Amino acid sequence: MQYDFHNKNVLVTGGASFIGSHLTDALVSKGAHVRVVDDFSSGERSNLDQSIEEIELIEGDLRDYDVCVQSTKSIDIVFHLANIHGGRGFIETHPAEISQNLVIDGNMLRASLKNNIKHFCYTSSACVYPTNLQVADKSQQERFLSEEMADPFVKNAARADGEYGWAKLMGEMALAAYGKQFGMQGVSCRLFTVYGPRENESHAIIAFIAKALIKQDPYEIWGTGKQDRNFTYVADVVEGLLRAAGSISDCRAVNIGTDEIIEIGKAAKTVCEIIGHEPSKFFFDTTKPEGVHARAASIRNQIDWLNWQPTTPFNEGIRETIEWYQGHADIEQLKENLEVKLFER
Repeated sequence: MQYDFHNKNVLVTGGASFIGSHLTDALVSKGAHVRVVDDFSSGERSNLDQSIEEIELIEGDLRDYDVCVQSTKSIDIVFHLANIHGGRGFIETHPAEISQNLVIDGNMLRASLKNNIKHFCYTSSACVYPTNLQVADKSQQERFLSEEMADPFVKNAARADGEYGWAKLMGEMALAAYGKQFGMQGVSCRLFTVYGPRENESHAIIAFIAKALIKQDPYEIWGTGKQDRNFTYVADVVEGLLRAAGSISDCRAVNIGTDEIIEIGKAAKTVCEIIGHEPSKFFFDTTKPEGVHARAASIRNQIDWLNWQPTTPFNEGIRETIEWYQGHADIEQLKENLEVKLFER
């Protein structure tokens, strides 16, 4: 089933962020009355240019419970995307800040219950999956991660990826607990390596594009380059979030990701080929954070529960992302501070 968002009061937390702003635009286009709350610690006001005249905007920090209460008043549906997050460089060097996501999620659930919201769509992550299933050893590896493989109440199904993964798994658990005790309706959406326009340099794809545009040589790739991901285009992720909110109400988790597997090294080389950068050498820096070796989504339940799967192939999405970034990047500034940007939010 597809939910009718027309004339519904919808809150998007973190709505000025990369994914949040695309979701906001989509909801406005569907006739929803959209409220965005963001503290602009990483989100950009310019991300909301397309919809700013059509939305209500609250600037506030969701670690403050009163901001959560204010934001959820008279709301039908919450899309909760706000969290302290960045690329692999940030999340591995800012564990204490990442752990504050537990406060944000707890506040939002309490406030949503207080204000009788009808549906809570929680944006989770593939980082909830046990890291021991995402190793190079094929005999231990789960090639496609399915929803039942991450569960805090099942033996060997709770070994999340760092503080960020654990916070997301606990957020899922908390939403399910609110459903169990109070009858809250909702869904947890496990996103797999989202990329696209409006993303920043702390994430792999934009970092690859930035390095190619400044003609970095040797061209640096974090890790061995053999690790792989499901790079999922942001427009597909937005469609998945909307479908999940309209299809699932029992607070279970669902993957939102493609089943197209791309090696990190191949992704970087594809970017260089499209841009026309031919470095003399690709340098694989194994001293830098690289994450798990193999991460790919099972799309079985997406198809069964949402009657849908992502449709944008990597070669198409990457070209659209490069085109956007080329129109926004300041090359001279990138040359001066790219290394810093790689570890920021």
